[in-house]
This record gives sequence, structure tokens and C-alpha cells, in this order.
Amino acid sequence: MAKIPEAENRLFKNVFVCRRCKTKIRAPTLKVISGKVKCRKCGSRALRPVRKK
Repeated sequence: MAKIPEAENRLFKNVFVCRRCKTKIRAPTLKVISGKVKCRKCGSRALRPVRKK
């Protein structure tokens, strides 16, 4: 199956998942690393990149 760059960017670029409540959040990588972004649902700052299957 061919990888389409537009679809890859839409699904994986700047998308993070909350480690506590598993909510998806789209935010710039540098802000997530510096801890300026928190989850809208639970308020946690523990985020990880979305997993590519």
C-alpha cells in the first residue's frame, strides 16, 4: 500500500496522545516538549506521540 504524504501529515504530524485519558491533541512539538500544552479533558501534561501502525 502506497503512503500518501498528505495523509501521513494529517494523521501523524503534531498529533499527541494523553497518557492518562488517551485523548488526541494537535499541538506543536516544541510546546509539548517544553510542557506548555496540557490535556483539555484531564489537565495532564504527560503526552506522547501518536503511534504509527
